[in-house]
Amino acid sequence: MFIDQVKVYTKGGDGGNGMVAFRREKYVPKGGPAGGDGGHGADVIFEVDEGLRTLMDFRYQRHFKAPRGEHGMSKNQHGRNAEDMVVKVPPGTVVKDDDTGETIADLVQHGQRAVITKGGRGGRGNSRFATPANPAPELSEKGEPGQERYIVMELKLLADVGLVGFPSVGKSTLLSVVSAAKPKIASYHFTTIVPNLGMVETGDGRSFVMADLPGLIEGAHEGVGLGHQFLRHIERTRVIVHVIDMSGMEGRDPYEDYLTINEELKQYNLRLTERPQIIVGNKMDMPDSEENLKVFKEKLQEDYPVFPISAVTRQGLAELLYAVADKVETTAEFPIHEEEETGIHRVLYKHEEEEKEFEITRDPDGTFVVGGAKIERLFKMTDFSREDSARRFARQLRSYGVDDALRERGAKNGDTIRLIKYEFEFVD
Repeated sequence: MFIDQVKVYTKGGDGGNGMVAFRREKYVPKGGPAGGDGGHGADVIFEVDEGLRTLMDFRYQRHFKAPRGEHGMSKNQHGRNAEDMVVKVPPGTVVKDDDTGETIADLVQHGQRAVITKGGRGGRGNSRFATPANPAPELSEKGEPGQERYIVMELKLLADVGLVGFPSVGKSTLLSVVSAAKPKIASYHFTTIVPNLGMVETGDGRSFVMADLPGLIEGAHEGVGLGHQFLRHIERTRVIVHVIDMSGMEGRDPYEDYLTINEELKQYNLRLTERPQIIVGNKMDMPDSEENLKVFKEKLQEDYPVFPISAVTRQGLAELLYAVADKVETTAEFPIHEEEETGIHRVLYKHEEEEKEFEITRDPDGTFVVGGAKIERLFKMTDFSREDSARRFARQLRSYGVDDALRERGAKNGDTIRLIKYEFEFVD
């Protein structure tokens, strides 16, 4: 089964907790703090494996949770960092954040990697907090929680040439005779419901990848028929080969077919109109094809080459393949996203924007709710079982300006403050 879109949950590993410990050797007076730091949590990394052709594996495993770092130990021993979780994906995979719709990574080359969710850093042990004023702190940090998100993975096929056209115009037949691909062929509509790839070799030794894509119908850009499932795959192709049934045996006008398909491409993504097109008049072995081809050429306004062929009798195939190979060689790859032109790293790390420190809202019951990624992360890394840690958390809130912001919102002594699921009392 060909799977080209799937939704997956990923979570980076939590950092290991720092430790509160002290040196207790017999001959080391006033040994001082000796709690080690926790290890870093693992990242979830996607890596391109050119041996994969589909997202089938992700249909059965939709949760990827990376391991957490080891906790810090006594004698200042650092916890072990967790090994990154590497997930193999097929070339052509685009990874998007499900909530924001932003592109996290566009993975096209074998071995290319992208960090999808970052692991948390390890918490610091108490030896890190020793100062001349407090040489024996009972203070440590918990590990930072790993980043988590739902992502949508889309597979956009890496083909040099894409065959487009109405159903039953002969795209599958053409691919089957010019390559070793064996797509299903029949005389009814929508026989092709998944894209088929074939390696085509010309008589002079040149080769390129050709994709036979599901048949388009009017309204496909709005999701009619196979809609976006088809149009997603045409985005990466360098050259569009537009196959038209010149026989008109189904009662359609070849030129009207041509206009309809081009309009669908334009409505889906205007940049598809920049792709070079080669027009193929197929089924030239049928009686009315010559007359229809003559009328088609008279109506055609664009300066696209037209190749009359018959995929069944193999008439005109050699000239067509040479022309396609020439066009592929002279056409550069089209980046899917504008940002790619300024460097892939901007695309990969676009989601790491500056986050707000905090925000304050108020519930109908009068409770002040403090939120924000930075404050929530700080809260999760605080060990409230130790008084020193709780005091440090209160100082950090004050330094961020949370106390002043609460006063501005009207908080008074004794009011309830909620952070995540926990409630505190405001002390002025």
